[in-house]
Amino acid sequence: MKVTADTKVLIRAAVQDDLHQARRAAKILAEADLVAVPVPVLCEFVWVLRRGYRKSATDVSDAIRRLMRSPNVVMNRTAVEAGLSALDAGGDFADGVIAHEGEWLGAEEFVSFDSKAVSLLQAQGSRARLLS
Repeated sequence: MKVTADTKVLIRAAVQDDLHQARRAAKILAEADLVAVPVPVLCEFVWVLRRGYRKSATDVSDAIRRLMRSPNVVMNRTAVEAGLSALDAGGDFADGVIAHEGEWLGAEEFVSFDSKAVSLLQAQGSRARLLS
C-alpha cells in the first residue's frame, strides 16, 4: 500500500497526544510500502509543532530528520533540507522551502518584506532582497 500522509497523521505520530489516533498513525506509517510526504504537509507540521505545541526548533528538526530516515518515506529531500537549514539557523522552515523551490523554478532572487528571512537567506549565500 502506498499512502500520502497528511499533517494530522504526522502530528499524532510525533506528539502522541491522542493515544488511539497515535497508534493508528504509527501503524499506517510503519506498514505502508511508501509514505509520500508533500512539502506543504511539512510546512504545516513545523507550524503546528512550533506554535501549537511550543516545541523547540531542535525538537522539530529532529522529528523531521527521523521521518526522513524512514526507509519507506519519500519527499522532496532537497527542499526539506533547505527548510531544515533555515529552521536550524533560527529562521522559518517555510521560508527556506520557498526560497529553494523558487530557485528550482528559475528565480534568481528571493524577495520579501520579512527582514529576518532575507537576512538569514543572505547569510546562507542565497540572493535575497528586502522590499520596503
